[in-house]
Amino acid sequence: MNWLSAEEQAAWRPFVALLFRMPAALDAQLQKEAGISHFEFMVLSSLSEAPGRTLRMSDLAALASGSLSRLSHVVSRMESRGWVRREACPGDGRFINAVLTEEGWAKVVATAPGHVEAVRKLLIDVLSPEELRALGSVSEHLLEEQGFKIITQNGRSRLSEC
Repeated sequence: MNWLSAEEQAAWRPFVALLFRMPAALDAQLQKEAGISHFEFMVLSSLSEAPGRTLRMSDLAALASGSLSRLSHVVSRMESRGWVRREACPGDGRFINAVLTEEGWAKVVATAPGHVEAVRKLLIDVLSPEELRALGSVSEHLLEEQGFKIITQNGRSRLSEC
């Protein structure tokens, strides 16, 4: 067994704590202020940034970092709220698109300021510009090692499987 050294443990333990605490803090803020989960917000915001506010369900699952099954359940709840609708993909009927409705867009617009404030409070404003760049670089490296790549287009970043 190749146990972690004291130095490796000193890096690993705070990282694991962050993996649990950051999503919980973001989820709590969104639940309290907007009545939605962080995953639901990721779905809505991903659709809001997509051309025509439309994405294939499989692409949306990847962008929101969730399984297609989980996404399908969440989209069903969002459909019942009038935020999203599903449509057959015009170019290939084998695929289903998720489309953000005007009501969904209004939910994003209402929710985003509080979410951005929480992200700033929990992460952005507590790091120096150098630390923020390093965090981005390390995060991108770790994602690439897991088979994902960050693609940036028009100033927007998204996750893609390699």
